[in-house]
Amino acid sequence: MAPVITSLTPSFGPPAGLNSVVITGSGFANVGPLAVRFGTMATTFTIDSNTQITAIVPPGTGTVNVTVQALLDGTSNPLPYTYGGLPAPTLTSISPASGSAAGGTVVVLTGTNLTGATAVSFGGTPATSFTVNSSTQITAVTPAHSAGTVLVTVTTAGGTSNGVAFTYIAVPTLTSITPSSGPPTGGTVVVLTGTGLTGATAVSFGGTPSTLFTVNSDTQITALTPAHSAGTVSVTVTTAGGTSNGVAFTYIAVPVLLTVVPNVGPPSGGTVVVLTGTGLTGATAVSFGGTPSALFAVNSDTQITALTPAHSAGTVLVTVTTPGGTSNGIAYTYVSGLAPVNLGTASSFAVLGATTVTNTGATAISGNLGVSPGTAVTGFPPGTVINGAIHAGDAVAAQAHTDLQAAYIDAAGRTPTAFVVADLGGQTLTSGVYKAVGGIGVNGTVTLDGQGNPNAVFIFQAGTTLITGANSTVNLINGATADNVFWQVGSSATLGANTNFAGNILTFTSDTVTTGTTVNGSVLALNGAVTLDTNTITAP
Repeated sequence: MAPVITSLTPSFGPPAGLNSVVITGSGFANVGPLAVRFGTMATTFTIDSNTQITAIVPPGTGTVNVTVQALLDGTSNPLPYTYGGLPAPTLTSISPASGSAAGGTVVVLTGTNLTGATAVSFGGTPATSFTVNSSTQITAVTPAHSAGTVLVTVTTAGGTSNGVAFTYIAVPTLTSITPSSGPPTGGTVVVLTGTGLTGATAVSFGGTPSTLFTVNSDTQITALTPAHSAGTVSVTVTTAGGTSNGVAFTYIAVPVLLTVVPNVGPPSGGTVVVLTGTGLTGATAVSFGGTPSALFAVNSDTQITALTPAHSAGTVLVTVTTPGGTSNGIAYTYVSGLAPVNLGTASSFAVLGATTVTNTGATAISGNLGVSPGTAVTGFPPGTVINGAIHAGDAVAAQAHTDLQAAYIDAAGRTPTAFVVADLGGQTLTSGVYKAVGGIGVNGTVTLDGQGNPNAVFIFQAGTTLITGANSTVNLINGATADNVFWQVGSSATLGANTNFAGNILTFTSDTVTTGTTVNGSVLALNGAVTLDTNTITAP
């Protein structure tokens, strides 16, 4: 029985031939030699099964009959095949005409005869995907390709179209950013270097866009940092070629100042001060009321040591500037005349011992009472503490002891304005630094005259001891205040019975306050004990 043909797929093709046609029917296998003809032209073929043959179309024109002939069983029925039955596709445009070398750009191809497209090619590389929207439009996704311009073609059963140009743009790269840090408030001008930066459409700092940038060249962009929370972010550049790798930019927290010690000094400057705070690393300037410190050292992220510049008398704000910005201001006072001794946290203590504090009787303390590095406080009660607390060997007392040591060194190092004899009784003294090579005694009354200046400072330097006689008095007049009177004692101090004393006692060793004595000031021992007996001591 002769073979039978039921269908040709496709039933048309280009005159050049060489395309494949699937012949469906029966009687194709086990019938001896076969021949497949397009008109009179025999062609090559493959018998896929008894019901299918795949044949290669020879060149031709017009419409011809396709037949299958078995050597012994005869020739099949004919089915028509048309050369040039489907016009070749054409392309007129592609939009957009450029995209990333990484691929993934969605493009729209416009042309004619696009129905039935079987392939979309970008310089020989198949599109990642495509959709035939109509006979005049295809939407395609570009494949990855090296940078450069390629021809895009569409293939249908009618043939392959002309090519339209599509330019692959290299993905931008970044190599550096200068400077690489700035304040969270933004506003830092940075220079980005890299490659493929032409046509940049966005510069991003950790996802926050820069609102102002300029493409200087294919390798450089200048940008203004946007505001961002403190921390390190990745900076990227986006072009038609895609988004670059990231380079690090650090938003540095604005520095904060907490203390300046000491907080007073002479208008001539030259005072060494310690600034404490946070975010002080990388400080570029320390300012005293707008006047820069010519010498400062960043000890850590929380501490700076600086030398005060000269400045007119008065209170100014001290600030620190880092790449994160300028800190808040804290007060520093330029005092005409003698500067007081800065007691630091020890100023809140009416009594501070190093080894022990012992009391007998109804002593009344106003202010803190403490001991450090010792821990023993006895005699409370019957002694009482108001407007303060007892700190026995705790962190508060330890800090006060550290500050007392600094204050003692400060007081001992002041340059004397006068030398005094052993006994100050009967004398009237004005603001100054008074030094006794040996001990200082007060028998009777010594008067400290502030001369109408509430900031008048009195510093007494005793080489050995401070001893007051019974019923002696330190009398303050004309604005002199106890908080600006300092007694620096080389060994120990003893206040005689019923003494009416004023000022802050800073002893190297120990203090003994005998029965009935009143102290308008503080009793502070750097290395020894403080002994009390029915006293009234009020921190200034």
